[in-house]
Amino acid sequence: MHLQQGSLFATGAPGLGDLAAVHRTELGRGAWIDTFPGWLTGADDLFDRLAAEVPWRAEERRMYDNVVAVPRLLAHYGAGAQLPDALLAEARSRLTAHYAAELGEPFVTAGLCYYRDGRDSVAWHGDRIGRGDAQDTMVAIVSLGAPRPLLLRPRGGGPATVRRPLGHGDLIVMGGSCQRTWDHAVPKTRAVVGGRISVQFRPRGVA
Repeated sequence: MHLQQGSLFATGAPGLGDLAAVHRTELGRGAWIDTFPGWLTGADDLFDRLAAEVPWRAEERRMYDNVVAVPRLLAHYGAGAQLPDALLAEARSRLTAHYAAELGEPFVTAGLCYYRDGRDSVAWHGDRIGRGDAQDTMVAIVSLGAPRPLLLRPRGGGPATVRRPLGHGDLIVMGGSCQRTWDHAVPKTRAVVGGRISVQFRPRGVA
């Protein structure tokens, strides 16, 4: 059972806003983020479909001498794979078209993370596996379900300097040197929160 409180953007007919309305924030060190609250309308219905129909998997990872559960469920759609909803395919196409001049290539993969409640999280990291470690790139994230804060800080540690609550169809695009020079995280919370699904679109060779 997930707790879900809708928003004006999250209800109604499914659709996508005009990306000309994105707002860019320069972070420094060549990094930037674009944000568009409620870019995807009908997000709550899409959340329900994905939560029920995506073949979610639980993963484990080794941490020091222990094997621990990854605190979220995962799904991945590689290049050429059919996405689990036509609206996600349209979102990826729109993002590819809008950022073509800056990115120079299409978004081709989609990674999905399901944060079931406040105990699920992702630690500080950058998407630096593959080309993101040495090259400027982009990661576009559409958030569905209950808002959770995405925190950003300059790479190297310290407190978060940017905080963006994301849910109900909100869009954030991290570009420039963001993956190399900044880290991001979704922290745990003791608050009672509903589920959130993060859909991450990436170009080839970035993870």
